[in-house]
Amino acid sequence: MPSFSQPTLGDARQEWWGRALRLVLVGGAAVGLGGLCARLGLLGPVLLVGLVGGIAVSAIVFGAPRLGFWATLIVAIVGLGVKRYVPVPMGLTVDVLLALTWIGLVVPVAGRLDWHKANRPAVWGALLWMGYVTFQLLNPEAASRLAWAYAMRGVGLHFALVVPLVLLLLDRRRDLDWFLTIWFVLSILGTLNGLRQKFIGLDPFEWQWLRSGAAVQHILFGKLRIFSFFSDAGQFGAAQGHVAVVAGIMTIGRDLSWRRRLFYGLTALCGIVGLFISGTRGAMAVPFFGGVTYLVLSKNWRAILLGVAAMAMAYGFFMYTSIGSSVYQIQRFRDALQRGSDTPSMQVRLRNQERLARYMKADPVRYAIGGGIGSVGSWGRRFSPGTWLAEFPPDSWYVRLWAETGTAGLGLYLGLWILLMGYGAVLVWRVEDPQLRQALIGLHAGIMGILMASYGNQVLGQLPTGILVYASLAYLSMAPRLADDPPSSQPEQADPTPS
Repeated sequence: MPSFSQPTLGDARQEWWGRALRLVLVGGAAVGLGGLCARLGLLGPVLLVGLVGGIAVSAIVFGAPRLGFWATLIVAIVGLGVKRYVPVPMGLTVDVLLALTWIGLVVPVAGRLDWHKANRPAVWGALLWMGYVTFQLLNPEAASRLAWAYAMRGVGLHFALVVPLVLLLLDRRRDLDWFLTIWFVLSILGTLNGLRQKFIGLDPFEWQWLRSGAAVQHILFGKLRIFSFFSDAGQFGAAQGHVAVVAGIMTIGRDLSWRRRLFYGLTALCGIVGLFISGTRGAMAVPFFGGVTYLVLSKNWRAILLGVAAMAMAYGFFMYTSIGSSVYQIQRFRDALQRGSDTPSMQVRLRNQERLARYMKADPVRYAIGGGIGSVGSWGRRFSPGTWLAEFPPDSWYVRLWAETGTAGLGLYLGLWILLMGYGAVLVWRVEDPQLRQALIGLHAGIMGILMASYGNQVLGQLPTGILVYASLAYLSMAPRLADDPPSSQPEQADPTPS
């Protein structure tokens, strides 16, 4: 029989003092929080919670850097929508999470980390481009160096950080499965949130965001362009078209369980629905060029014939029928296809590009290396207001790069992507595992769709598309290693990389 000792007077006093100390601490915290609220309003407790949360997240990421990348991915996808409710700099949060993940990866196992995993063309291409972006600090045409510090993150830093990080940290089949699962689940939620906006209505925070200036781009002819929890409707449409391509290609793969096929099919359907309700015509390029890429990479004549037939039917539907014209979103896509470059928005873009060409050619240095990172668009208006480039509307990702990095920068950027995508296609063709090959083809096609759509919109340089594209490129680069790794359902060898 266990024996229990009777409590002593000392134990009772110790318990009493413990309760009193806890009461004092709780009371002090309450008074402190009240003082913060009185002095800073709701910002006080938000900062306090952010500080505590930041410490907790740092401790978790240092111990498990994989969780750091998954947190980065989640914040990149939903963070800009959360910012409408909580005034937190989500773009900076992504940068901090990436930095913490790198520290958590390198510090514990620096001597045992296999750096040869990162010896891939994609890494050297990303570093070469980041080197050119860093060189832009010396650009004599740049009106603001501070603008460079803000704008270079989307232009080059995420590219240089994400690709090697995925190659070093997330190089197993189960990591690829987790990447796709998180992406697909959040994309489904994005479409559901978009449908809520369309059929139920916007909440007060979303209305406030529109009133602050976003209504100009998101309410056209009295119709709302759906943006869900993304930065804007253009990013929402491109992102949903992107996931529709990847998930759609995986849906028609071989040797899938019915649960996986259902999940992939639902994701692809939600992606198409999200693309349409966004009203973003430029995002049509994502499924079109993604589909063409799949047909080329599949090397399957039956799939090619079926794909060509499906594209012909879609083209005929929009070009030669009036079915669904009463639906605003369908009519916008039909108008863009039927009128082509004759649409007013396209004519404005072409005129702007002609203006930019004249401005660039007026100065040889400017024509060669551009006006500096962060000189165009919102960053230009913030840090160098009144300059010609600050007032120039770039519209296109490539036009922005041309204006900021010059002919040399744009040529380097496009040349790198052409080489990397060609090399990725060769690697995909060599993969024999049907499920892995189908997934990699989907990632390759998704990247190609985004690259082509970036001519019409600045989608590649924004969250979450940039993070998703760079991670996808890393998985293409490690195709041979993934082919040798057992699927996530089979046992695997341990490695020194922190979990």
